[in-house]
Amino acid sequence: MTIAATHRSELLMPAGSLERLKVAVLYGADAVYLGTPDMSLRTKSKFSLEEIKEGVEFAHARGVRIYLTLNLFTHNKDIEKLPAFVETIKDIGPDGVIIADPGVFNFVRKHAPDLKLHVSTQANVCSWLTVDYWKDMGADLVVLAREVTFAETAEIKEKCPDIRIESFVHGAMCMTYSGRCLLSNFMAERGANQGNCANSCRWHYKVHMKLKDGTIKELPLTEENLELFEFVLEEGGRPGEFMPIEEDWRGSYILNSKDMCLMPKLDDLLRIGVDSLKVEGRNKSPYYVATVARAYRRAIDAYYADPENWKPEPFMAELEGSTNRGFTIAFHEGRLQNYAHNYDHTKAMAPWEYAGMITETRQDGLILSVKNRIDAGDVMEFLPPDPTAEPVLLRLYDFALDGKTDEPVDYVVGSRNDKVFIPYSAFDREDPQSVKDRFPPFTIVRKESMLAEDEWRRIKLDKTAQQIELGAPNREGIYKKQVAKLQDAIGTENMEKRARTSRKGVEGCCGRGCNGCLMFWNDPEYAKARELLKARKSGEIQMLDRDMREKSA
Repeated sequence: MTIAATHRSELLMPAGSLERLKVAVLYGADAVYLGTPDMSLRTKSKFSLEEIKEGVEFAHARGVRIYLTLNLFTHNKDIEKLPAFVETIKDIGPDGVIIADPGVFNFVRKHAPDLKLHVSTQANVCSWLTVDYWKDMGADLVVLAREVTFAETAEIKEKCPDIRIESFVHGAMCMTYSGRCLLSNFMAERGANQGNCANSCRWHYKVHMKLKDGTIKELPLTEENLELFEFVLEEGGRPGEFMPIEEDWRGSYILNSKDMCLMPKLDDLLRIGVDSLKVEGRNKSPYYVATVARAYRRAIDAYYADPENWKPEPFMAELEGSTNRGFTIAFHEGRLQNYAHNYDHTKAMAPWEYAGMITETRQDGLILSVKNRIDAGDVMEFLPPDPTAEPVLLRLYDFALDGKTDEPVDYVVGSRNDKVFIPYSAFDREDPQSVKDRFPPFTIVRKESMLAEDEWRRIKLDKTAQQIELGAPNREGIYKKQVAKLQDAIGTENMEKRARTSRKGVEGCCGRGCNGCLMFWNDPEYAKARELLKARKSGEIQMLDRDMREKSA
């Protein structure tokens, strides 16, 4: 099934605050979904009513659609709020309202017939029959459950051509059926289906023994006794079938899913014309929103420009800079594989981290609002909202705080709300006007992460697992070796952290030709790298190695 060339799928991004909404819009979202804490599953939403109105005006002025969430499952106490809430929504004028509860759907349809109604993923829609039902009920769009495979999605599109279809393409995966989970309620008294999930599935668990006298003691695992135990689960309906659980001194992670990432299969969804491609991101940072939106915007545009030669690899490299737990294509091709889970290491991380945001452009420079610590010599990467523009690297050897430019400091931090003045002249390899135009307010700036050895090994393991999941041959042996190396790294006490490149502080050079880097632009050892960079900027496709120094004999 192939859709006419005039059809374009929309990129739908999340926003948990007005700031994140503006970032999503600037970095390429076609639509943004958001909600208020009162009547949606986004209980940590930081929107006030006035901010929602401002966000809608901001988006609509730039041709971007806004969808509001009204997707909680109502209890009796919630019903009395509905009339006032619906009147407020009508006044705001969103482009769609996302609803899960059939009673709420019916109420809004009757009292606000002009609003376009979207059926939430929480409604667990998995078949064309259910999509057809919601169409008859008056829905404009249906969000398919994450468990729906690509083959099922294609059949739904074919059998239900008169209703818009939305699919998740990126973000955290719930361990239960489209979020219908009671684990958080039971463990932390926080209702997942009231938008307040505690992520209990991602906690680590330890085995304890209950003795005959009623006392409970932890069963410590050591090198001496580890081989004496094997932990298994037995399900009541299948006696005699034992499912092993691997546990070590850190505990056990039996429910920890990797993040969904359908970038490697994005052309499948675009080819059949899925109407809306949704990114999960409840409570995600502006940095996450910007990097993910930019990667998918570039990928979608590249597909429509040349679908026959589209490849996912360049855009996957961009996504790997966003915080993640490893990537999986989830249910796209059917049943999940073991590679879709992390059993040894659950931390969300990336080789890059949020450094700050441009909050003001002046005649003589930029104002950077710092979010995480930046030290003298750190390489900062400015991510332009324009998807056709390339990022720009900058290295500063000290920082001028806004209002105190005559008192430079060696580091800046977000906890002090530091704001750094960066003169256009610091971008000594760029045109000043171009810098001003490319990096408007809400531009995201990132820096290399300092990660421990186990974290670097986890990133390497995640890549191998994804290659296997995508069908790469002869990788299982490498995967097992990398698992063992990760476990060894976790077991060591070496907590030293390092960046991906050889640079550290003001010492060394990453060899990528950063603006302001004294070593790259002046040291004879980097002459070869300078020539390669010049050729690349002249139009040649030329990548710089991590260390391009010319070694002396």
